[in-house]
Amino acid sequence: MKRSETTLTRVEFQVMNIIWELGGSVCAWDVLEKMEPQPAYTTVATYLKVLYEKGYLDFHKEKGQGKTHRFVPLITKVEYTRRTMQEVKHNFFGGSVRRMLNYFVAEEHLTPDEVQRLLSMVEKGGEE
Repeated sequence: MKRSETTLTRVEFQVMNIIWELGGSVCAWDVLEKMEPQPAYTTVATYLKVLYEKGYLDFHKEKGQGKTHRFVPLITKVEYTRRTMQEVKHNFFGGSVRRMLNYFVAEEHLTPDEVQRLLSMVEKGGEE
């Protein structure tokens, strides 16, 4: 992977979500069909190129498909989520899970039932 330490922009994340959802290798037309609102084909091609340069995608050409590039993700959504949440924990909460959870409990105005479900999840090792 090249330099996928870079956080995705909102639209880049939208494109990656489409690719993760479709699975396997995809072409720009596959992504374009799923985007709302639909941008120009060249816009989608540019996003795919940027994601390739950032190290999130690789590409290949299939024999008999002309110039069509097929893109494959080099990182799973789970891996990206894990890395992003680690960055949030480190950058905003000094690496403290307790401070991060405290923030979400306070800011999301969780009900006592929701807090109890979280505590239950912690006791069960993260399973809901």
